[in-house]
Amino acid sequence: MKHVIETSRLYLRELNQADYSSLAAIVQDEQTMYAYEGPFSDAETQAWLDKNILRYKQDGFGLWAVILRESGAMIGMAGLTWQSIEQATVLEIGYLLNRRYWGMGFAIEAAKACKEYAFSVLEANEVYSIIRDTNIASMNVAIRNGMLVRGRFVKQYRGVSMPHLVFSAKRTT
Repeated sequence: MKHVIETSRLYLRELNQADYSSLAAIVQDEQTMYAYEGPFSDAETQAWLDKNILRYKQDGFGLWAVILRESGAMIGMAGLTWQSIEQATVLEIGYLLNRRYWGMGFAIEAAKACKEYAFSVLEANEVYSIIRDTNIASMNVAIRNGMLVRGRFVKQYRGVSMPHLVFSAKRTT
Protein backbone atom coordinates (compact mmCIF):
# COMPACT_ATOMS: atom_id res chain seq x y z
CA MET A 1 0.00 0.00 0.00
CA LYS A 2 1.07 3.54 -0.76
CA HIS A 3 2.49 5.52 2.13
CA VAL A 4 0.70 8.85 2.40
CA ILE A 5 3.10 10.25 5.02
CA GLU A 6 6.47 9.02 6.26
CA THR A 7 8.39 10.01 9.40
CA SER A 8 11.56 8.63 10.94
CA ARG A 9 9.73 5.86 12.83
CA LEU A 10 6.30 5.69 11.20
CA TYR A 11 4.41 5.69 8.00
CA LEU A 12 0.76 6.53 7.53
CA ARG A 13 -1.36 4.79 4.91
CA GLU A 14 -5.03 4.37 4.11
CA LEU A 15 -6.97 2.00 6.32
CA ASN A 16 -8.50 -1.05 4.67
CA GLN A 17 -10.69 -3.97 5.72
CA ALA A 18 -7.63 -6.07 6.62
CA ASP A 19 -6.94 -3.53 9.42
CA TYR A 20 -10.19 -4.40 11.24
CA SER A 21 -8.58 -6.46 14.03
CA SER A 22 -5.87 -3.83 14.72
CA LEU A 23 -8.53 -1.12 14.68
CA ALA A 24 -10.76 -3.14 17.04
CA ALA A 25 -7.86 -3.54 19.49
CA ILE A 26 -7.85 0.27 19.75
CA VAL A 27 -11.49 1.36 19.59
CA GLN A 28 -12.81 -1.57 21.63
CA ASP A 29 -10.43 -0.90 24.53
CA GLU A 30 -12.29 0.76 27.39
CA GLN A 31 -9.31 2.73 28.70
CA THR A 32 -8.32 4.00 25.24
CA MET A 33 -11.87 5.09 24.49
CA TYR A 34 -12.68 6.90 27.74
CA ALA A 35 -13.02 10.23 25.90
CA TYR A 36 -15.67 8.60 23.69
CA GLU A 37 -17.73 7.38 26.67
CA GLY A 38 -16.61 3.80 26.27
CA PRO A 39 -15.47 1.22 23.75
CA PHE A 40 -17.07 0.65 20.37
CA SER A 41 -19.13 -2.40 19.47
CA ASP A 42 -18.23 -4.54 16.46
CA ALA A 43 -20.80 -2.62 14.37
CA GLU A 44 -19.44 0.77 15.51
CA THR A 45 -15.89 -0.38 14.71
CA GLN A 46 -16.92 -1.40 11.20
CA ALA A 47 -18.80 1.88 10.73
CA TRP A 48 -15.65 3.83 11.80
CA LEU A 49 -13.57 1.90 9.26
CA ASP A 50 -16.17 2.36 6.52
CA LYS A 51 -16.44 6.09 7.25
CA ASN A 52 -12.70 6.60 6.84
CA ILE A 53 -12.55 4.59 3.62
CA LEU A 54 -15.37 6.80 2.31
CA ARG A 55 -13.46 9.92 3.40
CA TYR A 56 -10.50 8.91 1.21
CA LYS A 57 -12.82 8.75 -1.80
CA GLN A 58 -14.75 11.94 -1.00
CA ASP A 59 -12.04 14.17 0.48
CA GLY A 60 -8.75 12.57 -0.56
CA PHE A 61 -7.77 12.14 3.10
CA GLY A 62 -9.06 10.87 6.43
CA LEU A 63 -7.67 9.05 9.44
CA TRP A 64 -4.81 6.88 8.23
CA ALA A 65 -3.32 3.73 9.75
CA VAL A 66 -0.18 4.55 11.77
CA ILE A 67 2.39 1.85 11.05
CA LEU A 68 5.68 1.24 12.86
CA ARG A 69 8.38 1.21 10.18
CA GLU A 70 10.55 -1.32 12.00
CA SER A 71 7.87 -3.99 12.44
CA GLY A 72 5.00 -3.12 10.08
CA ALA A 73 2.57 -3.21 13.03
CA MET A 74 -0.46 -0.92 12.98
CA ILE A 75 -0.30 1.00 16.26
CA GLY A 76 -3.04 3.56 15.74
CA MET A 77 -4.68 6.10 13.49
CA ALA A 78 -3.84 9.69 12.72
CA GLY A 79 -4.88 12.03 10.00
CA LEU A 80 -7.10 14.83 8.81
CA THR A 81 -10.88 15.02 8.75
CA TRP A 82 -13.52 17.68 8.29
CA GLN A 83 -15.26 18.37 11.61
CA SER A 84 -18.00 20.70 12.75
CA ILE A 85 -17.55 23.21 15.54
CA GLU A 86 -20.91 24.81 16.09
CA GLN A 87 -21.64 26.37 12.65
CA ALA A 88 -18.10 26.11 11.24
CA THR A 89 -16.46 23.25 9.35
CA VAL A 90 -12.75 22.91 10.10
CA LEU A 91 -9.86 20.65 9.12
CA GLU A 92 -8.93 18.61 12.17
CA ILE A 93 -5.80 16.67 13.02
CA GLY A 94 -6.90 13.60 14.94
CA TYR A 95 -4.91 10.79 16.53
CA LEU A 96 -5.77 7.66 18.46
CA LEU A 97 -3.16 5.07 19.41
CA ASN A 98 -3.23 1.59 20.83
CA ARG A 99 -2.66 2.00 24.57
CA ARG A 100 0.47 -0.18 24.43
CA TYR A 101 2.17 2.62 22.45
CA TRP A 102 1.22 5.59 24.63
CA GLY A 103 4.01 7.73 26.03
CA MET A 104 6.53 6.86 23.30
CA GLY A 105 6.19 10.03 21.22
CA PHE A 106 4.32 8.38 18.35
CA ALA A 107 1.22 10.59 18.64
CA ILE A 108 3.20 13.83 18.38
CA GLU A 109 5.34 12.43 15.56
CA ALA A 110 2.22 11.54 13.57
CA ALA A 111 0.37 14.77 14.48
CA LYS A 112 3.29 16.98 13.39
CA ALA A 113 3.51 15.10 10.09
CA CYS A 114 -0.25 15.56 9.56
CA LYS A 115 0.06 19.30 10.23
CA GLU A 116 2.87 19.58 7.69
CA TYR A 117 0.80 17.61 5.16
CA ALA A 118 -2.20 19.90 5.72
CA PHE A 119 -0.10 23.01 5.15
CA SER A 120 2.16 21.82 2.32
CA VAL A 121 -0.03 19.37 0.36
CA LEU A 122 -3.57 20.57 1.09
CA GLU A 123 -2.46 24.21 1.38
CA ALA A 124 -4.64 24.71 4.45
CA ASN A 125 -4.23 28.00 6.28
CA GLU A 126 -5.24 26.60 9.68
CA VAL A 127 -5.64 23.18 11.28
CA TYR A 128 -7.49 22.25 14.43
CA SER A 129 -7.56 19.59 17.10
CA ILE A 130 -10.84 19.22 18.99
CA ILE A 131 -10.18 17.60 22.35
CA ARG A 132 -12.42 16.61 25.21
CA ASP A 133 -11.60 18.70 28.26
CA THR A 134 -10.65 15.59 30.28
CA ASN A 135 -8.09 14.33 27.75
CA ILE A 136 -4.86 15.86 29.08
CA ALA A 137 -2.57 13.61 27.02
CA SER A 138 -4.17 14.73 23.74
CA MET A 139 -4.06 18.36 24.86
CA ASN A 140 -0.32 17.99 25.45
CA VAL A 141 0.12 16.57 21.94
CA ALA A 142 -1.76 19.55 20.47
CA ILE A 143 0.37 22.02 22.46
CA ARG A 144 3.59 20.27 21.39
CA ASN A 145 2.27 20.49 17.83
CA GLY A 146 2.31 24.30 18.08
CA MET A 147 -1.41 24.69 18.69
CA LEU A 148 -3.11 27.19 20.96
CA VAL A 149 -6.53 27.02 22.59
CA ARG A 150 -8.92 29.07 20.45
CA GLY A 151 -12.24 28.24 22.08
CA ARG A 152 -14.57 25.82 23.84
CA PHE A 153 -17.83 24.17 22.93
CA VAL A 154 -20.03 21.32 24.10
CA LYS A 155 -20.43 18.31 21.84
CA GLN A 156 -23.28 15.83 22.19
CA TYR A 157 -22.12 12.24 21.76
CA ARG A 158 -23.76 9.02 22.91
CA GLY A 159 -26.31 11.07 24.82
CA VAL A 160 -23.65 12.88 26.87
CA SER A 161 -22.78 16.58 26.88
CA MET A 162 -19.01 16.70 26.49
CA PRO A 163 -17.07 19.96 26.89
CA HIS A 164 -14.28 20.22 24.32
CA LEU A 165 -11.37 22.59 23.80
CA VAL A 166 -10.61 23.83 20.31
CA PHE A 167 -6.90 24.04 19.52
CA SER A 168 -5.48 25.37 16.26
CA ALA A 169 -2.29 26.29 14.47
CA LYS A 170 -2.03 28.68 11.55
CA ARG A 171 0.27 28.34 8.59
CA THR A 172 3.11 30.82 8.86
CA THR A 173 4.45 30.77 5.31
